Amino acid sequence: MRTIIYVDGFNFYYGAVKDTPYRWLDFKQLLLAILKKGHHEIKAIRYFTALVSATSEDPDKPTRQETYIRALEAYLPEISVHYGFFLRSTLRMPLVHPTSARRFESVLKMEEKGSDVNLALHLYRDACQDLYDCAVVVSNDSDLSEGLRLVKQDFNKLVGLITPTKKHPARELMKYADFVRRVRTGALASSQLPNPIPGTNLRKPATW
Repeated sequence: MRTIIYVDGFNFYYGAVKDTPYRWLDFKQLLLAILKKGHHEIKAIRYFTALVSATSEDPDKPTRQETYIRALEAYLPEISVHYGFFLRSTLRMPLVHPTSARRFESVLKMEEKGSDVNLALHLYRDACQDLYDCAVVVSNDSDLSEGLRLVKQDFNKLVGLITPTKKHPARELMKYADFVRRVRTGALASSQLPNPIPGTNLRKPATW
């Protein structure tokens, strides 16, 4: 069946590959390993993320991300990358253990914004255009549940859920999923991009 994959990039990164040796990931190979063989023809992989900024602790973070995104685009013709953004703000927050001299502290808050909205909109628009028979959402973010519900209600599409975390799949997502799969370590290990990417000088970052 015609299948489009919708990857919540940061949810996937923090749930499945952060601090592992599997960050140089081939999403198409991974998804074919997880999905039922012979049932899914992957028409597109939509990858939703936001550009990170350098920090004093990790000045090379943006370079690694850019290298990986360029590698995905060079190696996987099915993939398209859709960008949200980071919102940085300073907040005054109450201390857990306040003292008479100090009750609040200023904290720096970084929020990734837009990816969940972008994912839901593309999920729905692609259903409107009848571009898939099955949508597979790679995330465990319950904020996406309404998008899944509307796709099933309005278009009667098959919806799959792949959770990138060891936590139990979000109940709000499971309510609208026709099937649920988990990302396993073995599948990550066997689904790495070539290094270097053929025909390019793009290589896996040394610290990965």
